[in-house]
Order: sequence, then C-alpha cells, then structure tokens
Amino acid sequence: MLSGAVDVPAPPARLVADWEREISLRLGLEPGDVEALPLARARARWPDYRRCVKALSEWMPGPPEMLDSCDVALMACRGAKYHHDGEHYGGAAFCNLFLSEDRGLDLHFPATGHRIPLARGTAVIFDTGQPHAVIKRRSGGFHVADFAPDQDCTQVFLTWELPIENADVARALRIDFDIDPSTSLQLDEEQVWLNGARTSVCPDSGRWCRAD
Repeated sequence: MLSGAVDVPAPPARLVADWEREISLRLGLEPGDVEALPLARARARWPDYRRCVKALSEWMPGPPEMLDSCDVALMACRGAKYHHDGEHYGGAAFCNLFLSEDRGLDLHFPATGHRIPLARGTAVIFDTGQPHAVIKRRSGGFHVADFAPDQDCTQVFLTWELPIENADVARALRIDFDIDPSTSLQLDEEQVWLNGARTSVCPDSGRWCRAD
C-alpha cells in the first residue's frame, strides 16, 4: 500500500451539487455502499479534471502517461464495509484520488494496520486483494450506526485500475509474485486463497474467514 497527498483544487460547486443530487435521488447510498457516478457528465462540468490527473500522475510510480491507458471510474461511498476486490480485479492495483473534504473518515487496512485519513487530495495505491474499509476515524471497525442519516459521510473519489504486473507498480507495493500454475490452471475465475483454502473478509472487522 502506498499513500500520500496531492494538490488538487476543489471541484466546482455546481459539480458537487450535481453529485449530491445523483447520490440522493438515484443511488440512495446506505451505510457501507460504494457506487459509480457518471464520469463523462462530470468531466464536461469539471475544468480542472486534467489538472487532477496530472497531479496524481506526477506523484505515483511509473511513467506519467500510465493513467491515460488505465480504466477509470468516478465513485461515491457512504463509508465502506470491509472487503477485498481480488476476485474481480485480481490483475490490478487500485489507484484512488479522493475529492471530498475531510469528513472524519479513514481508509483502513486491517491486515497491515494502516489508517489513512481521507480528505481532498488523498491518494492511495493498493493491492486489490488487501482487505479494506472506509470507517469513522476513532472507530475500531465498520458500524452502521456511525453513518446516521443526518450526517454528511459521503466521499467521492476517482479510481484507476493499474496493471499489477507493471514493474513500477509491483516495486512500489513490494509485491513478490509466487506463481502456482498447477493450482491456477484448475480455476475458472479469480480467487483469493489463504492457508490452502478460498477465503473471504468479515464485513464488520476485516478479519479473514473461510469462504462458504
């Protein structure tokens, strides 16, 4: 996991208002939900979009043009339950750039102990197989009660899928590839295994548990 802060301007007020309408009227985010926002519409109303991408590309490892060739999405979350994304994005690392102001939330990686305060300009690159969640800053886990309806707990962020086999990405995340062809050839989908068995993550604590 790699984190830092980049200097990005606040999104325009009319764009933030558009996000708030979209989140309220269409997404209806419940505590722990993570959903996509329309990126093309946002870019049309966001003069500083390319400036944000440039600032991030100058901070991250690898050639500056790498982001241009990676899939990107605009996301919103009202906190996030503990999960990993290795079963859908096993060939990628996520690169997230947070756009909202500080709302007292942390991005928590329980396996490593890292807690990253989320604010505008927070940048994080991490292995999609790492359990993670967005939780209250002084909380020890994900609790629905921490995200009351009258509290503004929404975070909006851009996320890119970086190729995990890229040498700069792997080096920055200190990833060592240990290929097991005899096992992988028997699987027809991406999976995360621990101690010889398929595993999942407890959504409240982030602890590994045996998959059903």
